[in-house]
Amino acid sequence: MTEHTQMDATIYACRRARLAAKLGDGVAIVPTAPERIRNRDAHYPYRYDSYFYYLTGFREPEAVLVLRGGAQPQSILFCREKNPEREIWDGYRHGPEAAKDRFGFDETYSEAELDERLPDLLADQPAVHVHLGSDALWDARVLGWINAVRNRARSGVAAPGEIRDVHCLIDDMRLLKDEQEQALMRRAGVISGAAHRLAMQAAGPGVGEYEIEAVLQHEFRRSGAQAPAYTPIVAAGAHACVLHYVENNGVLADGDLLLIDAGCELDGYASDITRTFPVNGRFSGPQRAVYELVLAAQAAAIAAVRPGAHWNAPHDAAVAVLAQGFIDLKLLEGSLAAVLEQETYKQFYMHRTGHWLGLDVHDAGDYKVNGAWRELQPGMVLTVEPGCYIRPGPGVPEAFTNIGVRIEDDALVTAQGCEILSAGAPKSVADIEALMRARHV
Repeated sequence: MTEHTQMDATIYACRRARLAAKLGDGVAIVPTAPERIRNRDAHYPYRYDSYFYYLTGFREPEAVLVLRGGAQPQSILFCREKNPEREIWDGYRHGPEAAKDRFGFDETYSEAELDERLPDLLADQPAVHVHLGSDALWDARVLGWINAVRNRARSGVAAPGEIRDVHCLIDDMRLLKDEQEQALMRRAGVISGAAHRLAMQAAGPGVGEYEIEAVLQHEFRRSGAQAPAYTPIVAAGAHACVLHYVENNGVLADGDLLLIDAGCELDGYASDITRTFPVNGRFSGPQRAVYELVLAAQAAAIAAVRPGAHWNAPHDAAVAVLAQGFIDLKLLEGSLAAVLEQETYKQFYMHRTGHWLGLDVHDAGDYKVNGAWRELQPGMVLTVEPGCYIRPGPGVPEAFTNIGVRIEDDALVTAQGCEILSAGAPKSVADIEALMRARHV
């Protein structure tokens, strides 16, 4: 089945209540994402705004949440009217009445009434919490509502004196995943892990990168995920040294490594897994040396993911292992202290070791608080993804040229340490080679 699993409406109502308490006396306005034209009259597949969905569970376009704080908090949804004729063409619409009952709002109105009702809802409110700067038309609309309230000043009505970023309040909420969110992300990890296994078995000399991408996408959909969480990276040979390679139009060659960075989106929640393996099923000596180095760096980083550790601890652990490995492999010269201080390791490892994961593949939440790295807490989910990318260059041994390796897993912080949500995708040399041998049986 590929339908969304709808979480209990009380979960979203509780989130809205928590946000209302953070508002104090003020109003928050959170729109969903607009539909986007792909070409002429064809749209891109619709994906709701993550902040809006986190607070509502409502998946239809043309919707806005208005949340009032204070002594009598109120949640109001503006959405499309019921329209039986359009439903013949585009599918079911809840309409305001059904949306109120189904999703637990205090009030619901037609989206067509938004411009009329918003000035009243903003009147005499000290602050309006919105997100400005990403959509000029939306920004102008919000400022228009505020100006409409200002125009009533002589009648004794006060306009909001402050405009605050509502995302800042929601980000900290989204960082800690509840049990339902964890269950969805765990299932997304299982689906994506199975897709990576199938991709390993489908790979071989002469196969197109796009064919492997098709295997991944098929397994995502077959297992109930609605979409990839991001454009898959299927990068063979030198392509693996391009961090965000997404053309996926090359052909796998005997002797290449294949780097796959792909994860599904299940009911809004992302998985993000990277695996690297030999196209012919056997690591060469240099490939194995680099791969084992990256795997050791990832193991050190995962060991650093635990409550109370700061965000950067996994990155520091991975970099220390990688830097020493680059020295041992004669890729870099000098002492470990010098390589770390001068950051010469960045020639081969130039990105961070992870990011938050959730409704967005690069999920909401600051990495520093008051200038210090944030401490990890149970319920946070992050990726752990060290890598090594060896492009041709002066002093680079030819045997290592064009080897690109990244190994990425999704880690849920627990009271004891962390749970790897993506463990179903093989990553030891022995497990990868055994799985690829089995494709011929």
